[in-house]
Amino acid sequence: MTQYTIRRILYSIPVIFGILLVTFVMARAIPGDPCTAMLGEKATQEICERFNHEQGFDKPVIVQFWIYMKSVFAGDFGNSIRYSRPVTKILLERLPTTIELGLIALFLAVIVGIPAGIISAVHRNTPVDVGVMIAANTGVSMPVYWLGLVLAYVFALLLKDTPFWLPPSGRISAGVSAIPFYEVFQWEAIEGTTKYTFMEFFANMYVFNSIITHDWVVLLDVIKHLILPSVALSTIPLAIIARMTRSSMLEVLRQDYIRTARAKGLFERFVILKHALRNALLPVITIIGLQVGTLFAGAVLTETIFGFAGVGRMLFEAITARDFPIVQGFTIVIAIGYVGVNLLVDLSYVFIDPRIRLD
Repeated sequence: MTQYTIRRILYSIPVIFGILLVTFVMARAIPGDPCTAMLGEKATQEICERFNHEQGFDKPVIVQFWIYMKSVFAGDFGNSIRYSRPVTKILLERLPTTIELGLIALFLAVIVGIPAGIISAVHRNTPVDVGVMIAANTGVSMPVYWLGLVLAYVFALLLKDTPFWLPPSGRISAGVSAIPFYEVFQWEAIEGTTKYTFMEFFANMYVFNSIITHDWVVLLDVIKHLILPSVALSTIPLAIIARMTRSSMLEVLRQDYIRTARAKGLFERFVILKHALRNALLPVITIIGLQVGTLFAGAVLTETIFGFAGVGRMLFEAITARDFPIVQGFTIVIAIGYVGVNLLVDLSYVFIDPRIRLD
């Protein structure tokens, strides 16, 4: 398994390099230029020439790419054109928000999608099955931006005077403060060090931070703000997981060993959960891993609609402003995360099905 893991990591290097190259080229192929986007249409040619020289945009593209590659391998994604701050620093501030939103959305998709698929398969060709599949097909068909706006309109406007009101934007209410756990526990760390960066990263995950500090007021407020964007973001993955679970379960339920288990007099629940579900999980786990990419893609629209200060919203703003360093830095981090998740999915096969050996 160790050799397989190392080999997969080595295979991922060309993939990441290709993504980096494509992102670098496409960022510069977008109509317009950073000078006009940042300084406005009234920027003179002399000002733009000086701006391009300061940012290195007057060099040949190959030279720019070579300089950028050396910086990336040194762990430096450059400085944002718009904010004049290191991209790494901005990433550490924004990434926890997207990870928190994505994990909650994935959790909702899994805990609802898998049981829905099991129920649909067990009650095949019944009104229950038809209802679940209609709901799943509807979920796949609804764009994230449309569903997000509908949810915000219903729960923030139509239900504003009821107990079901939910905030339509932001991560936390005004006046509510999430005190970092390292300040609560009085852990000392020098700003700029690896230890401080690590603690700050997890402190920016408000759910995690409020749980370990036992700040239930902040936790309740944060969860209320997460409900609408999480539901909007999880709808498509949930529907896909439900459909895949149903399909996989139907295939397994036709097998002879399921008939044998039932013939032995085992409880139906035991047959479904112990024998059928475990053998049906492999394609479901695969599709769950693939949905991570969908969550990152959907986060761009979801965070923009619900005013979440995460990677997706920052990436959208950076593309609009032609902020190449942020676009490139954020894209490569997302790509590495996606590759890493798929590696974990491959490794999980061994634990789900012991008959599989990774050579």
